[in-house]
Amino acid sequence: MNSPEKNIAEVLTYAELESLVSFIKNVHGFDFSNYSPASLKRRVSRIMQLQRLSLFDLKTLLTNDLEYFETFLMEITVNVTEMFRDPPFFKSVSQHIIPYLRSYQRIKVWNAGCSTGEELYSFSILFAEAGLYDRSFFYGTDINAEVLNYAKNGIYDLQKMKQYSENYQKTGATHTLSDYYTAKYDAASIVHSLKRNVLFSAHNLASEGVFNEFQLISCRNVLIYFNTALQEKVIDLFYHSLANFGFLCLGSKETLRSSEIGRFKVIDRKNNIYQKIA
Repeated sequence: MNSPEKNIAEVLTYAELESLVSFIKNVHGFDFSNYSPASLKRRVSRIMQLQRLSLFDLKTLLTNDLEYFETFLMEITVNVTEMFRDPPFFKSVSQHIIPYLRSYQRIKVWNAGCSTGEELYSFSILFAEAGLYDRSFFYGTDINAEVLNYAKNGIYDLQKMKQYSENYQKTGATHTLSDYYTAKYDAASIVHSLKRNVLFSAHNLASEGVFNEFQLISCRNVLIYFNTALQEKVIDLFYHSLANFGFLCLGSKETLRSSEIGRFKVIDRKNNIYQKIA
């Protein structure tokens, strides 16, 4: 067992990480080989340190305990999200994308790496307020089955709604966020009318392909955890998943490389919103 006082950076070597990644792929079919090694090493090392596990112990648990694997997956994948996170981004969507989509009879939205669903429900609110909800369908995907269960339920900590409400008001909203959830005890449940056209399902950006044609794809704060090769692969996946003149939303922390930009028109450089043109 590793000492709890041991430096996290020393818990796991890169060679051991590589063997663990290969092991997980063979046992569970999840391929983390194109994830950022530094980020992955830090997350796995933290788990091993907090739980006082050797690499052998960790592999044994991952082999024999499926529930533990789901928990492990939840810990090493990125699951930080909130409703209307980065309000300027949603304000930009309202200003630049929604007016364009008004002419469409059917609209499909894909939130890739949706985590527990707050961002996808934010999109559904935005589209409902624009009168587009009934002709729209929203897909939320994630590699992690555990967070998808949270997303499907649409029940969140009532205390978090204060921050979510502040985010919402900063988008220039004319309603209150409480119009879109019912409060009971310490929980807030998204209203059923926002769940009618929503589907959450498992999808692995690292290994799975196109599954529909979308007018809008949003994937924020996900690509930064991938290496360059996987980032390029995922951008290509998004390109082929977009309808002609569809929109790709990457948010303020990620951008297209110069080699990729030729297939897109820049709509909002600050919030990295692009439109497929080629």
